[in-house]
Amino acid sequence: MADLDLSSDNTSDDSRDQSSQDSKLEFSEDEETLITRMYNLVGERWSLIAGRIPGRTAEEIEKYWTSRYSSSE
Repeated sequence: MADLDLSSDNTSDDSRDQSSQDSKLEFSEDEETLITRMYNLVGERWSLIAGRIPGRTAEEIEKYWTSRYSSSE
């Protein structure tokens, strides 16, 4: 019976991990400015942009950019 309880705990841990990843997409004003300036210089070279922002990955930068600035054409 304890095993059943553990498996349900693991499921809730996974959902907590996902919500903590979503909150990581909060960028400071300085980060937003740098991302915008870098994007204007190098385009969608997310790894180059992420290299200028300590603690950020290319995936986070791209996800931020597409959620903030993607336009439906």
